[in-house]
Amino acid sequence: MRKLATIVLFLVIVSNSFGQSKNSPLQISHLTGDFYVYRTFNDYKGVKVSANAMYVVTKEGVVLFDAPWDKTQFQPLLDSIEAKHNKKVVMVFATHSHEDRAGGLDFYKQKGIRTYSGKLTDEILKKNNEGRAEFIIPDDATFTVGQYTFEVYYPGKGHAPDNIVVWFGKEKILYGGCFIKSAEAKDLGNLGDADVKEWERSIKKVQSKFKYPKYVIPGHDDGTTSESINHTLKLVQDYNLSNNTSSKSSQK
Repeated sequence: MRKLATIVLFLVIVSNSFGQSKNSPLQISHLTGDFYVYRTFNDYKGVKVSANAMYVVTKEGVVLFDAPWDKTQFQPLLDSIEAKHNKKVVMVFATHSHEDRAGGLDFYKQKGIRTYSGKLTDEILKKNNEGRAEFIIPDDATFTVGQYTFEVYYPGKGHAPDNIVVWFGKEKILYGGCFIKSAEAKDLGNLGDADVKEWERSIKKVQSKFKYPKYVIPGHDDGTTSESINHTLKLVQDYNLSNNTSSKSSQK
């Protein structure tokens, strides 16, 4: 009877974590192979908005790319991953300094998990007196964890001055974070820290360096199509063209 109760409890945990409804605060979906995309939510200008992040299950443990936007899901994410894969999170990478990416660095560092960010991200977090990563990575660095090798790359300013992307070359997976908009995005979203002129050049660097991705994970909204890169570039170009036109009109 006790054994049956244990099995039922385990199934409930897994069901809650992976068979989620649209209202679940933490939603995890399988991408391909050992790769998973997870989604959390927060309020942005009075509207409930989703944020995507990713993790990969390796022989040495789970590598997490960005923390939940919703701080109440920091621990449930760890619990869900361990229940599903019987492995612990061993590394966390923050792709820029905003709360939907770096908000959990302190929490995970205190859990004994190795945390990483770029130098620019660290400088911004330090200036804002916010939790920082334990390890600082250069603008272009390659990591091998278990059976997987990936590259962490800073292409230049875009959505944020410090945004980085992650590339799994063998699997052709590009984790774009907020640097990449989804293929369904109607605009560029939060531009509070953006440099849209530089963003165009930065996207072209990514396109040149990481060719023919099979999957691209944007920071928000649905979809993992590679079309999101071209769509982001078009949104950026349209924005810059509109601003240039407005600027010229005002000078007449």
